[in-house]
Amino acid sequence: MCRRTPATEHPASGRGGCPRASDWRRPVLFFVAASVSAWTAVAQPASPTPNILPAEIVTASRIPQPLDHVVSTVHVVEGDILHYAPTVTLDQALRSLPAFTLFRRSDSLIANPTAQGVSLRGLGPSGASRSLVLLDGVPLNDPFGGWVAWTKISRDNLSSVEIVPGGGATAWGNAALGGVVQLFSGYPLPRSASTTVTFGDYGTRSAEIFGSVSARKSTFHVSARSFGTDGFSLVAPARRGPIDIAAWSRHRVLTAHWRQELSREVTLNATARGYEEKRGNGTPYQRNSSREKFVSLKLAGDTRTFAWNAIGYLQDQSFASTFSGVNVTRTAETPASDQFAVPSTATGATWSGIWRHPDGARTNTGVDARFVRGETREHYTFAAGNFTRRRVAGGEQAVAGLFALHERPLTPALRATFGARIDAWRDADGHRVESDRVTQALFRNDRYADREGTAFSPSAGLVWKVDANWRLRASLQRAFRRPTLNELYRPFRVGANVTEANPDLRTESVTSGELGADVKADDFTASAALFTNDLRDAVGNVTIARGPGTFPVVGTIAAGGVGRQRLNLDRTRVRGLELSAKWTPTARPFGLVAGALFNDATVRRTALARALVGNRVAQVPRFSASLGGTWSAASKLTFTPRVRYIGRQFEDDENQLTLGAVVVTDVGVNYELTRHLTVFLNCENVSNARIETGRSADGIVNIGTPRLVIGGLRGSW
Repeated sequence: MCRRTPATEHPASGRGGCPRASDWRRPVLFFVAASVSAWTAVAQPASPTPNILPAEIVTASRIPQPLDHVVSTVHVVEGDILHYAPTVTLDQALRSLPAFTLFRRSDSLIANPTAQGVSLRGLGPSGASRSLVLLDGVPLNDPFGGWVAWTKISRDNLSSVEIVPGGGATAWGNAALGGVVQLFSGYPLPRSASTTVTFGDYGTRSAEIFGSVSARKSTFHVSARSFGTDGFSLVAPARRGPIDIAAWSRHRVLTAHWRQELSREVTLNATARGYEEKRGNGTPYQRNSSREKFVSLKLAGDTRTFAWNAIGYLQDQSFASTFSGVNVTRTAETPASDQFAVPSTATGATWSGIWRHPDGARTNTGVDARFVRGETREHYTFAAGNFTRRRVAGGEQAVAGLFALHERPLTPALRATFGARIDAWRDADGHRVESDRVTQALFRNDRYADREGTAFSPSAGLVWKVDANWRLRASLQRAFRRPTLNELYRPFRVGANVTEANPDLRTESVTSGELGADVKADDFTASAALFTNDLRDAVGNVTIARGPGTFPVVGTIAAGGVGRQRLNLDRTRVRGLELSAKWTPTARPFGLVAGALFNDATVRRTALARALVGNRVAQVPRFSASLGGTWSAASKLTFTPRVRYIGRQFEDDENQLTLGAVVVTDVGVNYELTRHLTVFLNCENVSNARIETGRSADGIVNIGTPRLVIGGLRGSW
């Protein structure tokens, strides 16, 4: 039976083909250029309904656009590729694209949720994401801290992911400074169901189920997932002690979606999600937990010349976490803080309309608003077996914007896009109260003045279709990000290290530019993009003291510890080259893809920490690359190898703590037992490479996922 796999489909056209066994002997040639889309790293076993890749891209401008019209780089990750990626987590599957990274090298299998901020092309290695992550147009970024809990989203329930590094800010506004990642839900067909069961190393197990029923003009979908892993130790063996235990995790999520056709032109979509997660963070005392309740409502209409949609949503979330300090011999730990409650809410609404003009032009205008409130409630200063002090800190933040984008042909070969956005923001009710838990005496009672301002985000771009195979493009934009409530008001301690908040942080802004070229032939596509980002007032954790001793701002620091404060770095420059190539011969049983990112992220100017000038930005490697492929060894057997290289990078702002380069190999095998049942086996980090994810001043090295083998069954009916 002839079947389509992702490696034989063109990302824009959806055109596929079937391999011939007689061609297996032909030589394997591939172009190693760079940045691989996660969709190219894995295979799609046969399914009753072939996957058709989308002809249009939505995320770059909120306007459905043919890919050839988009002025910035866009990576499309198809849902079938995500489903069968040889990884456990969604974010690890996306990291096969070199331009996509998290704040640290750890993925959501073991990473603390507060370290899961998204960084695109090295613009945003901060505890808070400088990139906006959306699910069906609704922000997923945490209301209080800006990080992203990837375990909320099931890979098996996504139809595609669009990643726009360094673009999309005019359409999306605040938090899209580094780019936009949008996940699109993909619900089962009416009256269908599917399930996936997984078991593997370190007690890793999961079960997922999806179902759909329909009646007349309405359809109801429900999905549920339960996941658990006993985990592994996060500390490298050389310094591991009795206090170091496996970092386990458990989470459950239930999602329901209802779609109702109100008329031929108008549809209503309602979504509800419940989520809870618990984690152990590598020692007996250190744990965290998260809970979320989410609802959204969307109305959409479409005629021949005008389309519109309106979305409203409410997110109610809580978070709790404990932190400790571990002694030198790693035989005991002392509680450092108990962040027992971080309640936060986000309420938002958006409306956008699209006009399609007879001359091929398109105009999109819209308004959106998001209001968040949150605070941290925690106990700290541990003495005589108890915490002696209590801290409550937080506030409110509101951002509302108005945007307009216009796209039109200037000549048959030249197309222009330009737009502008204006946002108003307001920080209110900022507070930080610290008191004695027994006497209630106040140590501080800070009430911060309300602050407000505006931000202007223009953009422009050109696409020149040189001929049927070549396309050149150029784009320029300005973007902004307000610091999160967490950055403004919450200090924290990890081990002997203390980081202080800063309520006076200024708004980050960036001017970004990109020059790109794309080429495509029958079996081959490639692209290259030169980019530059001039980031002003970037929020960074800046070292201001080293222990032992007592210091202004950060207080008492133990020996081997450091004191940091969140400060604005006057100017940071991030520039580089992103390359990608894909060879998908329709007459061969294999496909190859490659990607690379050359990245120079440097502190250029800062009056508050002059010693940092010239340093590389922490957590950004100069070079990363990925090579993936698909090989259909038989009619029902498919292999999907992937190799990633992560270059050397620095853990800290002073460039004193180095994380070594590493090569990570993953392999997946899928075998179709029947038309409705597939068995799979995946191995992450086949060579058991040492992935350094953290390094402290006293020499403690944290490590990422070791060799991990998982297998299971996927069924659909």
